[in-house]
Amino acid sequence: MLKKADIVLIALNSPILIGIYVDNTLIQTIQSDEKSSNILPLLYKEILKNYEVQGLFFANGPGSFMAIKVAYIFLKSLSILKKIPLFAVDAFYFNENNPIKAIGKLYFVKISSEIKTQKLETVPEVSFRLPRVLDYNEYSKITTPLYMISAV
Repeated sequence: MLKKADIVLIALNSPILIGIYVDNTLIQTIQSDEKSSNILPLLYKEILKNYEVQGLFFANGPGSFMAIKVAYIFLKSLSILKKIPLFAVDAFYFNENNPIKAIGKLYFVKISSEIKTQKLETVPEVSFRLPRVLDYNEYSKITTPLYMISAV
């Protein structure tokens, strides 16, 4: 019998991070520098072979348009095909609310609950991190991508 697990995906930049949670506790981290369109099917094939996935969770933006699209389409399809609930939270949850690169010197910033773009001259190097404990209350069933600025 497979262990029940929840899976969290952060695929907004490189490296891609996947967290496997059993009883709401992070038990394994998978990291990849591969393109999400190439590696996600392979990684999730292995995960589904080893775990009974109860929930899919992901950072739905802001960030790279293509990375957000790929993650969303992949997880939404998996959610429908396997009948696994899908949940999302904005990317600021995974980087301690630090600015996220948009384009040029523009960065996404979150002030209160509003996400905007701001021109910043200096920005600390920020990375995304998986939480040690999965808190379902932080996630929403509204999973549509947060693109935030128009595609060019």
